[in-house]
Amino acid sequence: MHNQLSHFDHSGNAVMVDVSRKEITKRTAVARGQINVSPAVIDAVIGGTSKKGDVLGVARIAGIMGVKNTSALIPMCHPLMIQKCGLDFTVDKEKCRIIAVCQVKVDGKTGVEMEALTGVSVALLTIYDMCKAIDHSMTITDIHLEKKTGGKSGDFYFSGETSDND
Repeated sequence: MHNQLSHFDHSGNAVMVDVSRKEITKRTAVARGQINVSPAVIDAVIGGTSKKGDVLGVARIAGIMGVKNTSALIPMCHPLMIQKCGLDFTVDKEKCRIIAVCQVKVDGKTGVEMEALTGVSVALLTIYDMCKAIDHSMTITDIHLEKKTGGKSGDFYFSGETSDND
């Protein structure tokens, strides 16, 4: 792994990375995150009784829309032609949490990590929005890149450990 920041020029100005000379390769990314909720929220999600409708169905669509619009939200992200996006949820009633996993695929010159992370984030925020009438104390946690494949830097698999920058 290298520590050189590619989004700054020699004068320290923020710039979009020039990918024009890079080869097109198959790239994938998977991101994961969770929202911790109350038993009442879990029951509403499972039972389909939220006043705003199908919580996970709407969150899935919102997450996919987030993936497709990442370059409009993150200033230095390149617009990408997304070829596949999937968003799945696991409802863990015992631990009162909903886990979101977003997978994104593209053939391109730059990776899709930010798209997968945005998809998970928007999906979890949508769950919060749709359930806040039941309980405002939900917490969104553990959003991270689970894995990525392709590109010059190669594959990455989350080990559960964070790196020290000292």
